[in-house]
Amino acid sequence: MTNEELWQTVLAQIQLVISPASFATWFKQTSIASRENNEITISVPSSFSKEWLKGKYHKLISKIIDEEERGIKEIKYIIGSSAPVIVKHSQEKKINQAPAIEQLDFQELKVDKETNLNPRYVFDNFIVGSFNELAHAAALAVVKEPGRAYNPLFIYGGVGLGKTHLLQAIGNEIDKHSVKTNIKYIPAERFTSEIVGAIRNHQIEALKSKFQKIDILILDDVQFLAGKEKTQEEFFHLFNFLYEKN
Repeated sequence: MTNEELWQTVLAQIQLVISPASFATWFKQTSIASRENNEITISVPSSFSKEWLKGKYHKLISKIIDEEERGIKEIKYIIGSSAPVIVKHSQEKKINQAPAIEQLDFQELKVDKETNLNPRYVFDNFIVGSFNELAHAAALAVVKEPGRAYNPLFIYGGVGLGKTHLLQAIGNEIDKHSVKTNIKYIPAERFTSEIVGAIRNHQIEALKSKFQKIDILILDDVQFLAGKEKTQEEFFHLFNFLYEKN
């Protein structure tokens, strides 16, 4: 995988986790400047962006890179004079043309826009070890009997142990064998953003209706809900609805 391909994959995952506004603000002109000796250097457009990414998004970036590229020991940030934009454009477009940054090309980045699942996360390329073999076995059981075995399934572990990979592998495997099943993968931060936005715009009932059509909800980084009482309340109601729906 080239540096560009790796960073496009990382950006696809980041876009699912944070709000469109934050994504456009902090990741619009970023790229991997170099990758060697188990070290990745990320190019950013300004010193402010550098400090913000290091302070707020470094753990997220590290987590995703570790899942995509094993063996990376260190991630650094440099200020680049001409970091490329994140969305590819044809050579026929003018250089000074404003790039479209609100939505990444899902087909290019291979993230299913209906399920939010990345098809690269499957059981076949999941590395099983003593630290995750129980979670792996439970995930396989869920695939065999969705809604019955381990319902709900809660996976807990440290950063870089493959939780996101395993969660998405469950969704991809079920989606492959059951085309009528409505599956949705959503990171908790994105879930929270949608709840907050719906409340602010007086559209909470419409959002509830959308979520209630889901057959299998895969919520990642659930610890992000801690301290967010209104989001927890809405998730509690949604959880009970889906659980009763089985």
